[in-house]
Amino acid sequence: MKEVLVIANRTLGGAKLLEAVRERAATGDVRFRLVVPMTKPSAGLVIYDEAVRESAQVRVDLALSAVAAEGIAATGEVGDPDPFSATMDAIAVHRPDEIILSTHPIQHSGWLRRDLIERIQNASGLPVQHIVVDLDQDGLTFKVTLVIANKTSTGEELIEHLKAKAAEDPRQLFIAVVPQLDGSGGAPSEARARLATMLDHLSTAGLLSSGMIGDPDPYTAAMNALELFHVDDVVISTLPGERSGWLRSNLIERVRGATPAPVEHVVVDPQATTIAAPAA
Repeated sequence: MKEVLVIANRTLGGAKLLEAVRERAATGDVRFRLVVPMTKPSAGLVIYDEAVRESAQVRVDLALSAVAAEGIAATGEVGDPDPFSATMDAIAVHRPDEIILSTHPIQHSGWLRRDLIERIQNASGLPVQHIVVDLDQDGLTFKVTLVIANKTSTGEELIEHLKAKAAEDPRQLFIAVVPQLDGSGGAPSEARARLATMLDHLSTAGLLSSGMIGDPDPYTAAMNALELFHVDDVVISTLPGERSGWLRSNLIERVRGATPAPVEHVVVDPQATTIAAPAA
């Protein structure tokens, strides 16, 4: 069985890349190893290394789930921030037979401006298939919804709303971001626990999802996610009315003013029964 190394970051989910993987998978016994370099955005808000790594892991998780649904064997990992180092590290460990490398068009690709294709070909001696994905023109093969929630992350109203969205479009993916409640020492672990429970609920509902924790400020968490991911729309879930600090800070209006993507608001009543956590 031959192993194909796939190197991609923001272009994961592009139609041309997915078609190249499908065509290669159809030729016979082959397995794919996906490596996503944790590349920082070139401009925009200050984004911490942990968020960059987690966003790369989200891409790995969603991509592997998507190809597994098509019966394509693949594994994946997050790579070095430098795409050349990430590729050469993976070659040294996994000894692939060939490489598929996906980039933006040259006018938008920092990888191509650094002659990445030629450097990998010269250093590895392996065949490299270069796939250009123009997200501005072609979009993704999936509809991606960014979901921002914390205390309401397992509320029945939110889960049912997301299930309804998935029922409307079978290509639907969800990226959940759970902002930390504050800057205290236990905030990250509490946010991770809520994220894990939320993803369990979405998985039980048959929804394709992954996620990460975010900045304690929900607006900053949303802006970081919009910088890191290509999304079609946003769902923000809050407590009702004055009981919601997010609403008191005009979070919904501020996010709507900062992105052209549609922003939906789901209110979760804290007195309502939330969906029970799935059994271990």
